[in-house]
Amino acid sequence: MQRTVFFISDSTGITAETIGNSILAQFEAVRFDKHRLPFVDTTQKAEAASLRIKTHYAQTGERPIVVNTMADRSLCEIVAASGALMMDVFAPFIGTLEDELGIKRSGAVNRSHGMVDFEKYEARINATNYALSHDDGLDVDYAQADLILVGVSRSGKTPTCLYMALHYGVRAANYPLTDDDLDKLELPVRLRPYKHRLYGLNIDASRLAQIREQRKPGSRYATLKQCTWELEQADRLMRQAGIPSLNTTHVSIEEIASKIFDRFGIERTMF
Repeated sequence: MQRTVFFISDSTGITAETIGNSILAQFEAVRFDKHRLPFVDTTQKAEAASLRIKTHYAQTGERPIVVNTMADRSLCEIVAASGALMMDVFAPFIGTLEDELGIKRSGAVNRSHGMVDFEKYEARINATNYALSHDDGLDVDYAQADLILVGVSRSGKTPTCLYMALHYGVRAANYPLTDDDLDKLELPVRLRPYKHRLYGLNIDASRLAQIREQRKPGSRYATLKQCTWELEQADRLMRQAGIPSLNTTHVSIEEIASKIFDRFGIERTMF
């Protein structure tokens, strides 16, 4: 079975897409063809979106699904005229909250992520710069790090650090375990003063080999044998050093970050 889904928002569409994907993931037997339509914040844009959805409906005969986070009800009604199944993300909560607060929602568009908080924005930028300058051991001054991810090359350290920096303002550095580190089975000297801030990332050897093969085709670096050896040694090293770790093979980057925060007792809301 295949169905088409449109994520529609008067802002970036990130909220609609994130929540929508979480819901759709519960229906594994269905293949969803997904489309994001951001910044639908005028009558003209809503009419264009409605026409696109209606045309798709006519061509395929399958009723499209719309995951919607538009605040303006008139824009929602225009899109609903397409005949699609409308799933308003805010609908189950707005009425209840209006009753509790004793006021009506403003209906203002482009407010999904609130007004810019310049202090938090600067924190995100600084954390992102920190993650980039401390990527793969480029800078080893870890005194300002909230945490340090360790693991073999291509185990997911860099994207996780950048995600935590961009969304939570966390100063995350990462250190790639080298063959020399793995041969010695000793925690690198430069990491020892920060042992309490270390967290390890692992991954299945077959998946690691696939990732490395895309980066360096035909290399020893990408062979399953090399990947298996590195991961086994890394696991031994982290167990020996008492470093908590997580296998990232089937875990989303959001869940990786959440588990790391929980381990370190970091309580940050998404900016």
